[in-house]
Order: sequence, then structure tokens, then C-alpha cells
Amino acid sequence: QVQLVESGGGLVQAGGSLRLSCAASTRTFIFYHMGWFRQAPGKEREFVTAISGGGDNRYSADSVKGRFTISRDNAKNTVYLQMNSLKPEDTAVYYCVASLRNDDYVPTTSWDYWGQGTQVTVSS
Repeated sequence: QVQLVESGGGLVQAGGSLRLSCAASTRTFIFYHMGWFRQAPGKEREFVTAISGGGDNRYSADSVKGRFTISRDNAKNTVYLQMNSLKPEDTAVYYCVASLRNDDYVPTTSWDYWGQGTQVTVSS
């Protein structure tokens, strides 16, 4: 069982930046694909971005390409989401996810472990 703990959410003005962190409780962190999903009020949970265990492969949703960057520090068992040029439509609860499976990153069913979520609110 892997526990994921997110931090770094908050309130920011449009155009601003935030960095989310997610710490994982596993000694085999390097083998896990890691990612981020988000869910806005009244909307379905959606894929944001993901990274492979070694960090050599990344994939992001079109809506965040060029603005959000995922990275990981395997020595610290931590994955990060750097969010720049934030827009009000980025407002959502952001969830960290993990999986050992090398599946399509986009479906929620590809991910085995979920964090509790952290709120990001972007004001206009």
C-alpha cells in the first residue's frame, strides 16, 4: 500500500504560479509512474500530467501544455507539479496518483493509488 500526501495548494491570482508536491511512502518509488489529476466543482475528474519512473517520459493534457511541468526527485520520493500562467479554469482539487502499471496515463482506472487532494483556487 502506497500513501500519497499532497501539499502546496492555495489561492493565487490569474497569471500567477504554484508548485504542488506529493510525497510517496514507498521504498520502490523509482518503479512507480506518477501523475496528477484534477476535479473542478460539478465536473468529472480529468488527467493533467504524468511521468515515468525514471523521469524520461512525460505526457500532459493539451489544456496545460506549456504552462504546467511535472518532475520528480527519486531520492526524496517526491513528485512535483509546477503550475505557471494559471487561469481561473485551473481551479480544482488536484490529486496525486501512482501506479506500477505501464498503462495509458489518461484513464482514472490506470492508477492504483490516490492522494487526498489539495485545493487550487485561481482568482480572476
